[in-house]
Formats: sequence, C-alpha cells, structure tokens
Amino acid sequence: MSGYAVKEIFLTLQGEGAQVGRAAVFCRFAGCNLWSGREADRDSAQCQFCDTDFVGMDGTKGGRYRGADDLAATIEAEWVGEERERFCVLTGGEPLLQVDEALIAALHERGFKIAVETNGTVEAPAGLDWICVSPKGKTELKINRGHELKLVYPQNDAPPDRYADLPFERFSLQPMDGPQAAENTERAIAYCLAHPQWRLSLQTHKTIGIR
Repeated sequence: MSGYAVKEIFLTLQGEGAQVGRAAVFCRFAGCNLWSGREADRDSAQCQFCDTDFVGMDGTKGGRYRGADDLAATIEAEWVGEERERFCVLTGGEPLLQVDEALIAALHERGFKIAVETNGTVEAPAGLDWICVSPKGKTELKINRGHELKLVYPQNDAPPDRYADLPFERFSLQPMDGPQAAENTERAIAYCLAHPQWRLSLQTHKTIGIR
C-alpha cells in the first residue's frame, strides 16, 4: 500500500538535544532500517540500544495515511499554541524512509517548522528546517551535515572524534540509557568538559514523565 505508516502522533515538549523544552507535535513513523523493532532481533541488529516502540500503527493517531495533506492535517489538529510557533518533529524508527517533499510542503503550508530525527543513513529530501542526525555504530552516514549531531554515548563503534569535524552547527552527547545510565552520564559529563565542542544532552522527558 502507498502512503505513510505512522505509529503515533502527539503533542509534547521536546525532551532532548538542542530543542529541549520546545513545544512540538511528534509524528513517529513506523519502521526502521537498522532494527526490526522485535526483541528477538535485537542482538543481530545494527542498532541494539533503541528504547522506542516504532512497530505497527496502533499508537495515538497512528495508522495508514494515504496522502500528505491527510497526515499534515492530523499533525495540525494536535497543535494548541500560537500559529507562529508551530513546530513538528518527524521521528521514528527511521522517518526518512517515508518523509518526502510532498509532506514537507503540506506542513509548511500549515505554518510548521519541521525537524527530523534520523540515523543519517538515508538521504534527506529538501526543505527540512532542522536536521538532527544520531549516528549508530558502524553505519555509513549519507547525511554528513546538518543542524545537530546527537550522539548516544558510549558506543564502541561510534567514538565522538569520528564525527567532530563534520559540518554540523551543534554537537550533542547523550548518555546511553539502561543499566549503566549513571555511569554513562558521568562519562559523558567528563567528555564534554574535556571537549567543549560537545554539549550534554539529557532525556528530560523521562525525568519529568512526559512522552
């Protein structure tokens, strides 16, 4: 079937990275090219630490959207603030498997600034207002420039210095969640202190209990 497969759409505050605290409508697309989303496949996946449910289309406002206008209208309906501040985050899974220029145009027509959170392995269509790339392990980046590079840390196959010379406006270092979260946070703090190019990114949405 054609169209867009969407896991969920919801209004929240951006919880991490350079846009932290900003009101945004999140549109989470189903599917990813680095992991099936099934626990049985995690150990063999290219990304093994993902903590996001992007399987299926059963979340809030999830479903199969046949056209860009339908999806953009659903995103617009979630916004409750001033029109001049409209902001949406296209995420996943891997959103760039589905995001196209038609959707970007439809959202811009409704006054939205558009951010995308991507693993960087799929080329981006033109027109996005904020590109945040989060590299994963040994994957090859097809997006080598943008507004923010947000690296989950530590990753054995993705040291920060591998990306430090890329032309991004901001470099964010985010401690990996999980059993070693406290230790990873300490390591990330130490790295940022020693390498001020990098700014610490914390998952504040988890701390304050929002999506």
